[in-house]
Amino acid sequence: MKKTVPMLLLFLGATLSPGIVLSQEEGPITEEESAEVSIEEYSDEFQQYFFEGLKQKGIQNYDKAINAFLKCKNLEPEKEVVSFELAKSYLLDKQYINAQEYAQEAVLEDPENYWYANTLAESLQAQNTTVSTIKEQIPWNNRELKSNLATIYYELGNYQEAKSILMELEKTVKTEYLQSKINDSIAKQRTITNKIDISENKNGDAGDLGTFEKRIQDLINASRDAKTLLELTEEALEKYPLQPFLYYANGVALKMGNTLNEAKEALETALDYLIDDPVLENKIYKELSEVYGAMGNTEKADEYLNKVKPGF
Repeated sequence: MKKTVPMLLLFLGATLSPGIVLSQEEGPITEEESAEVSIEEYSDEFQQYFFEGLKQKGIQNYDKAINAFLKCKNLEPEKEVVSFELAKSYLLDKQYINAQEYAQEAVLEDPENYWYANTLAESLQAQNTTVSTIKEQIPWNNRELKSNLATIYYELGNYQEAKSILMELEKTVKTEYLQSKINDSIAKQRTITNKIDISENKNGDAGDLGTFEKRIQDLINASRDAKTLLELTEEALEKYPLQPFLYYANGVALKMGNTLNEAKEALETALDYLIDDPVLENKIYKELSEVYGAMGNTEKADEYLNKVKPGF
């Protein structure tokens, strides 16, 4: 039996990074305001599971949160707020494919909701891809959705994606302001990169990196001497802490030494730094699959194995 419940203000964005975003109209909106949801015709059973899900998510029991929200989904399949909470819970649990699925559901139902779009972008970024790859699966013609996504990708530091989306929008005060911020960020990024390149060339470090990579790859190919490989990768990472290949190799060494949790962390860090290198990406996924398999987590092992792209 359902009953009418007074408006409940559920601050569903509590697990997101705090911040201010620009609304489509003039003036900023806070995360809490954008995530405010009115619930009026919910059954007692639905409310019980929903609040249990929020509670479990808040204390990082993501499995229990997901189970609670799935029960809500069975009771109210069309409620996009449940899809959103499932997407957030799966994202926090690093189940990125499931997070994307439910985030897309939420965006389809309410394409103008900033935080639904934000969760979709985050779940795609965790898979090293962007919203441009799924244009046909979301309401891409919705102007508010595109405007939100441009802001979101700027905040995520993916300036090229943000710039690409902005090019499809008509010029307004908001879009021109965002464009200027993107251009400034790209310019700063180039300045930092140039300074690093000059410093490395002066010190002869660029050649050293190549030497490190060759020695490391030779050890990996030989599939022996985990101790030497570990020491070499740690030495290399002290000098080059932003190189995804070095984190990958460090993860391989840790796996060879059966230090599985540390191996998993190193390989996941490699993914964080990886940009447009499908060959290395496949190697990292394969190693993560083997690590999770050795840890007895067959579900995660299969998940990473399924990420491996053919042809690379």
